[in-house]
Amino acid sequence: MSSPDFLPIGPATLGGVGRHRESPQGSHAIHDNGISAQILLLAGSERDHSLAAVIPLDSQTLGRVEALVRLWRGYHKRPVPPDTRVTAQQRRRLRLMMQAADGRTNGASYREIATACYGTERVGANPWKTSSLRDAAIGLVKGSAAMIGGGYLQLLRHRTRH
Repeated sequence: MSSPDFLPIGPATLGGVGRHRESPQGSHAIHDNGISAQILLLAGSERDHSLAAVIPLDSQTLGRVEALVRLWRGYHKRPVPPDTRVTAQQRRRLRLMMQAADGRTNGASYREIATACYGTERVGANPWKTSSLRDAAIGLVKGSAAMIGGGYLQLLRHRTRH
């Protein structure tokens, strides 16, 4: 959204972010400088004017602030800190779950999914019925179904300690 009149005018505009697409909600753009971010300019905002971010004050505020810092740093070509919401191990599992979902949607068996994810040699090393890779493939398919059913939203949230 355009920054209010009481804020100083700064050079931060989104004119050079990328191709803009219009929608009833406003103008969308994809910013990609090492990390990709979708940006929504609220209706009535001018992409060539100084901008302000609106961040709701709720249980997700810290995650949103971190995302805004990453966006700002990337936009200004500064080093972008890693996103701490998803670990490297979780990213790998998510990739495998998406492969499993694609395979299952296209009629692949659990064995075929395991072969695509872990390789022919590893899958063939043990009897299939008692293989831990069989259980892993089944778990990937179940996990992918949960993600597709809305579980992916949990990826956007920081884990909180109770």
